[in-house]
Amino acid sequence: MRIPLTVMLALSSTVALAQAPEPPLNSPPPAALKGGKSLPPQWEATAREIYKTAVETPTVKGRAGENLKLANYLASKFKEFGWADSDIHVLPYTSVPGNDTAAIIARWPAAGTPKKKPILILAHMDVVDALPSDWTTDPFKLVEKDGYFYGRGSGDDKGGLVPSMVALLKLRASGFKPDRDIVVLFTGDEETQGKGAELGATEWRKWTEAEFALNADGGGGAFTRDGKSLGYGLQTSEKTFQTYFFRVRNPGGHSSRPRPDNAIYQLADALKKLQNHRFEPALNETTKVYFTERAKQEGNSELGNAMRAWVANPADGAAADRIESDPLEVGLTRTRCVATRLKGGHADNALPQLAEATVNCRILPGVQPATIEAELKQLVGPGVEVTPDADAGRPTPVSPLRPDVVGAYTKAIHARFPGAQIIPQMSTGATDGLEFRARGIPVYGVDGGWGVSPDDERAHGKDERIPVQSLWDSTMHWESMIRDLAGK
Repeated sequence: MRIPLTVMLALSSTVALAQAPEPPLNSPPPAALKGGKSLPPQWEATAREIYKTAVETPTVKGRAGENLKLANYLASKFKEFGWADSDIHVLPYTSVPGNDTAAIIARWPAAGTPKKKPILILAHMDVVDALPSDWTTDPFKLVEKDGYFYGRGSGDDKGGLVPSMVALLKLRASGFKPDRDIVVLFTGDEETQGKGAELGATEWRKWTEAEFALNADGGGGAFTRDGKSLGYGLQTSEKTFQTYFFRVRNPGGHSSRPRPDNAIYQLADALKKLQNHRFEPALNETTKVYFTERAKQEGNSELGNAMRAWVANPADGAAADRIESDPLEVGLTRTRCVATRLKGGHADNALPQLAEATVNCRILPGVQPATIEAELKQLVGPGVEVTPDADAGRPTPVSPLRPDVVGAYTKAIHARFPGAQIIPQMSTGATDGLEFRARGIPVYGVDGGWGVSPDDERAHGKDERIPVQSLWDSTMHWESMIRDLAGK
């Protein structure tokens, strides 16, 4: 689940966007960004072929066999470029009943005795479904026009998967000899259950054990409509996804004789308390650096001053509240819980015997879901049941800012955009990386793709697209990173 550019980076200030001229919705990217270096013709053709096949394979929940079909195709390309059959595993699995999918694991062994533990590269093949009637183009046909590639998954996450894979093919064809094993895991249900990542971090760990992982479903950059850089994010942490159910039960009765207690009213009171509640703010290594850099961008604005105040004093709740009031910074200072679904009652002429709300929480790294559950119970009181969803969230630590990863990412970005700011980020959403972080493998979202903000923020939405140049840039970006992190 690739997070929209401005939400992901929170670097595009409304002031900067307001100053830029308003182009037509589907105008081409700025000329300054279109003019980057391309791949050699052979490799551009290879990237186009794999990208087209990936986008035009409708790898969505419920379409049986499509993820397996894509996994087998990708396996054939790895074999074509020198991977041994014994180093490739196509793994069908059931995500949830009715969603039979597949993953692929491919290993490039080190040349000689490995000098270091392996690197793991993560991406996902599956995409959110799209209705042709909603789109300007067919969502499952790759369309190139006006400097963009259009198609479902063109960004999320086939726009990360394909460049990382093509970079590996290109490096192997060039004679590059890695000094450590490089392992690829492409899953088939990141957008739904995330079972593939869980299996990858547990049952398939014999193939995926690594010193750290590089996630093609995180990171990336953004630019304004006039070509100004808004920076690149390096994702080092993500919140824990956990759902709770609020339930109020009541004997009910005939609607003509209302009771003083009513399940729907009691639930409404509890949800109002939730709406007004603020969990304790907290900084971690990633968000401290993030807000330090963001404050520089904001200058002496009210928001910038609040960021500086909070970094200087993490106990300054008022400063954290001011940061949270900005729509681009929501969820970055604390755990957030929000009601997402509601149901109650069983007949028009009967008092409700049950009222229920689904409450989705995104919990700060390192905080246990049980701790949040206890706080919610105290908040709503004994008349409201608070029950966690059976699919318990897995708290994940913040991945440390490794100098080798940060350095390789910065070098790769600056090769194309020398002045781009590199900012660590904490995702408020979730990716496959959480399953590995939760089990001891640090994960870094380091994709090299980019888009124009807010025009290209279309992941999961209508007319999803990425700039054509972004695909070439990201492939060269991954090539640079792999050379630096796995080279002799």
